[in-house]
Amino acid sequence: MVTGAHDSATRLAPVRLRDVPGPHRPVGSITRGTTNPNRLRRCDRWLAGPQSGRLRRSTTPPIVVDLGYGASPVTAVELHERLRRVRPDVQVVGIEIDPERVAAARPLERAGLSFRRGGFEVPLGDGRRPTVVRAFNVLRQYDEAEVAGAWAQLRTRLAPGGLIVDGTCDEVGRRAAWVAVDEAGPVSLTISLRLRGLGRPSDVAERLPKALIHRNVPGEPIHAFLTDLDDAWARSAPHAGWGARQRFLAAAADIAGRWPLADGPSRWRLGEMTVAWDAVAPVS
Repeated sequence: MVTGAHDSATRLAPVRLRDVPGPHRPVGSITRGTTNPNRLRRCDRWLAGPQSGRLRRSTTPPIVVDLGYGASPVTAVELHERLRRVRPDVQVVGIEIDPERVAAARPLERAGLSFRRGGFEVPLGDGRRPTVVRAFNVLRQYDEAEVAGAWAQLRTRLAPGGLIVDGTCDEVGRRAAWVAVDEAGPVSLTISLRLRGLGRPSDVAERLPKALIHRNVPGEPIHAFLTDLDDAWARSAPHAGWGARQRFLAAAADIAGRWPLADGPSRWRLGEMTVAWDAVAPVS
């Protein structure tokens, strides 16, 4: 099911999660996959910040997979550059289902950065398991009903204490949202916004991950969360005189008593907010 894309695209020869691949056949389908430099910087910053302990705790060089990196390997290169500041021996592996994309990326390989062909089976070889699998703008292109199966398959590949990041962002990375999934299941939803020029926080709705994007309707928890955040943003308008950052900080503090936020001002000031999954999960 790996799309090999960091963008919305037309599916080519789709393969369903229920299909059983041959012994050497990647689990997934090839799609168009354009991307841009710095597009995933918000997620990278979160992995190198609140999630850095997962890398530091590993007793062996941690493996981080950029799953479905697309036509350009730039996001995998950037991920390696950012995470090695946290853990110099980190191993970043870009995985793509299109062999031509893998071949094009191979000249960029270096110590700690490699590329290989594969899909949701995450073929690392030698029994190796990733500490983090980042899959951005991948499941967005498939049916909502397939998400749980994709998460379940990826969870079987994780190292102990590992994490899957299933996210979506706009073309230049100014609006992003991602679900964190650990060995037991989904844990949290994070939204990350460029605050300058922000109309309202719910502008991120069109970039919600596939598990939630069709659930932003009355009666669903994610709709209630974004509505409450918009209302708090409106009430915080007097803080705009000190800048959008102060306004967002005030809005986040406003809803913190009503929603189980997993972070605080140090992340809010970045336009980032993480809420427990149970609070925003689909009702059915």
